[in-house]
Amino acid sequence: MALSSVDSRLLTNSIHHYVVFRRPVSDFRDSAVIITLVGLLCAAITAFLGFFQAPLVNPDSWNAPGAYRIIYWHVPFAWSSFLSFCLLFLGAVSWYVKRSERGWRMVVIGSELGLLFGLGVVISGPIWGSVEWGVPWDWGDVRLNTYALLTSVALFLVMSLRSQPDGEETRDTLAAVGLFGFILVPITAAATTIWRNRHPGVILRESEETGVDPEILQVMGFGAISFMILFIGLVLLNYSIYNLRVELESLNREIDKEGMK
Repeated sequence: MALSSVDSRLLTNSIHHYVVFRRPVSDFRDSAVIITLVGLLCAAITAFLGFFQAPLVNPDSWNAPGAYRIIYWHVPFAWSSFLSFCLLFLGAVSWYVKRSERGWRMVVIGSELGLLFGLGVVISGPIWGSVEWGVPWDWGDVRLNTYALLTSVALFLVMSLRSQPDGEETRDTLAAVGLFGFILVPITAAATTIWRNRHPGVILRESEETGVDPEILQVMGFGAISFMILFIGLVLLNYSIYNLRVELESLNREIDKEGMK
């Protein structure tokens, strides 16, 4: 029996309501929301500690010593973006080897989170650079340019995922782009030490020339944990949303088929 357009909309709304509010516990939706909120709260606490508790650095070594406090978000943003690209890499490998749907979801989530955290880096970095260096961006610094390219890869993937029709050919192409993007992760990390120009080196590494105040390390460690919690929460949240979207599309196709009978 064919369904009228009104009946179809009513049925779709009913299914949508059922799927949204009666999802199985295995989707981790509730836990994902809680973990994400905890991560956001801890990130806010990190900012507060960075501004009001972390000590001031040696003013003789910095042009704008007060501006260094942005690193308590800038550095965790960068670490989280690298984790996102690791997730993207694992998903791309899983997709190529096993044609795994879960692997493709990891590609999608890794791309989206790579763009999110990558934008956090490329926005916070120039804010600091503009007051410390006098210019927001140094086009001669390898680290900055490779990271900008890395974020551009994430942007391309996200835009392609939203504009291209889903299919094996599209997935193969975008997974290959994701694998290329992951190659930039070790290059970007190595550039901090090997090809360093304006960008600071690895400040957490102890040497004869560098050392970090224990209070700075404590706040930065708390920030790293905070963004790790946020990263985990966003992965679970995006995974649940992706599952929900796929199921809704499947149900809508079934309804369309019924309506054509």
